[in-house]
Amino acid sequence: MEFTIKEYDNYCERDILPLYQNAGWTNYTMQPKMIEKAYNNSLCTLVAIVDERVIGVVRAVGDGASVLFVQDIIVHSDFQRKGIGRALLEALLAKYENVYQIELATDNTTKLIAFYKSLGFMAGSEIGCELMMRQNLRSKA
Repeated sequence: MEFTIKEYDNYCERDILPLYQNAGWTNYTMQPKMIEKAYNNSLCTLVAIVDERVIGVVRAVGDGASVLFVQDIIVHSDFQRKGIGRALLEALLAKYENVYQIELATDNTTKLIAFYKSLGFMAGSEIGCELMMRQNLRSKA
């Protein structure tokens, strides 16, 4: 299957929201204004496209020099296991190959951990770090 990866500069709800709905990420789908603001304030967004349809996305935040945080990476379930997620993340990593520290948080599943390790990521504990997070569950962007 052929797909194209390109930069995504102008947020369009009908392109992006279906991916979050398909993934079950209700924090986003229940707050469409938050996701729009998040995309508009992102450092970089890349999308995978098949037949003019956005079927995958990777979104990064940060300063693009010392730190880059991979905020979202989603591939529609109909297109998973076809190399699209890997291609999206590899394109992002290539674009920011000189950034000192690239971070992401993911679900703790064997499949996801293996995927990210195959792309050179390590658990924070492997490099003497610990991930600290705080969620404002009532947050309204």
